[in-house]
Amino acid sequence: MTSDYREPTYGNWRKPVSPGLGRLGLAGTLILMVGLIVITLIATLSLMLALFGAVLLGVVMLPLVIQDAHGRTALQSITARLTWWSGRSQGWHLYRSGPLSVVSHGSCRLPGLLAQSRLVEGRDSYGRPFALVVIPSTKHYTVVFECNAEGAALVDQSQVDTWVSHWGQWLASLSYEPGLVSASVTIETAPDTGTRLREEIYANTDPNAPELARQALDEIVWNYPVGSARVSTRIAVTYAALPHHGGKRRDQDAMVREIGMRIPGLISGLSMTGAGSARALTAKELARAVRIAYDPDAQTVLEAAEDQEISWEDAGPVAAQESWDHYVHDSGCSITWGMSEAPRGEVLSNVMTGLVAPHHDIARKRVTFLYRPHDPASAARIVERDRRDSRFRLDGASSAARNEIDVIKSDQSALEEARGAGVIRFTVLVTATVRSADELPVAAAAVDTLTGPARLRLRQMYGSQASAFAAALPLGIVIPDHLQVPALVREAL
Repeated sequence: MTSDYREPTYGNWRKPVSPGLGRLGLAGTLILMVGLIVITLIATLSLMLALFGAVLLGVVMLPLVIQDAHGRTALQSITARLTWWSGRSQGWHLYRSGPLSVVSHGSCRLPGLLAQSRLVEGRDSYGRPFALVVIPSTKHYTVVFECNAEGAALVDQSQVDTWVSHWGQWLASLSYEPGLVSASVTIETAPDTGTRLREEIYANTDPNAPELARQALDEIVWNYPVGSARVSTRIAVTYAALPHHGGKRRDQDAMVREIGMRIPGLISGLSMTGAGSARALTAKELARAVRIAYDPDAQTVLEAAEDQEISWEDAGPVAAQESWDHYVHDSGCSITWGMSEAPRGEVLSNVMTGLVAPHHDIARKRVTFLYRPHDPASAARIVERDRRDSRFRLDGASSAARNEIDVIKSDQSALEEARGAGVIRFTVLVTATVRSADELPVAAAAVDTLTGPARLRLRQMYGSQASAFAAALPLGIVIPDHLQVPALVREAL
């Protein structure tokens, strides 16, 4: 018997570009045109001054034209290096907490972007407790869901494609959520200590069981966890404090009540996506997860003492030190990569399987997909503007094949948006954590081998490892909202 089912493919991810000449964006093109006009006016007065102005304009434009393999300009690299040196000279790369700290007052608060964060607890419309991470600087409120992903093993391909379809619908529905600014999916793999298996078996063992059965269970307890991995899937949804109809922003209690009413609907939408049974994490569970992320050796102690309370003020590391290319935090050393280019062409539904699966050369691996949905009104403007920009580049360039493909993709995106599809900005962060700095090269090589089958282009987050590590945690950090660089300058960079 033959089947007529054809496995669908996925693709047409587009990186928005601004209209400009060649590699220059809108800001760079404007600088060039204004500079040429000024030089032309100066030439009417003095040719020597005009020649000097032309050389000066060339020096200014050169860092905007030179790009590396990931599309990063020389000006961006220079700015990142100068910013890193400035922060290092002021000691911003060092963090010390605990009793000897001068800033944390004896506690172990989270460092960096999470330093001012708070954790509050509320109850949803069904009376179930949930934790809410509050970022005061951006007025963001994040709820985190723990999912038991079903996986694709021994599952028909048609069922997997159905899950993918419903996941796309769930992401598209986020654009209709009032006040929602971002969502993230974090898949973390870590070694299983066997504590949960041991407690489950010993708690359910009959004291009158035969000696042979008891010996078999003891052998299972001590042998099964060896070399096994634990996979955790968490989804974080972040809301902004929107104003009331009267113009005053909602306070914390109002946001807790409103998000509590939306949690059942969000969980219900995840039921058909392959996420399995989802539930909101409590304050205790979320604090323990963050503590283990910063201090991997604490996993054994915390799993052995399930009743031990971890407050949010003590969930951070005792010591952390950021270097240019890695991040040291308590008992772990980490490197974080960011996506510079999405997979080209068409891919199948299992394209990310190898990237998110456990790897024997990486003690703990965290793969985070960050999503920022556009509302329907702005989505229509974005796809139409991108369509015009791609056509502008095609008309102004030498009709390169890549520009022609960009026009086709932009037309397809505009057509799908007109039919009701959502428009979402997304990126991927990959964090590899090992025990010591000597293991970092092996972990980096392992990640490089995993990006090939995933068809991703990743680059290390040089000079911002601490911020990237925090952004990869399921805590709702929206990186663009923490930047202090104006939008026009960012576009030029």
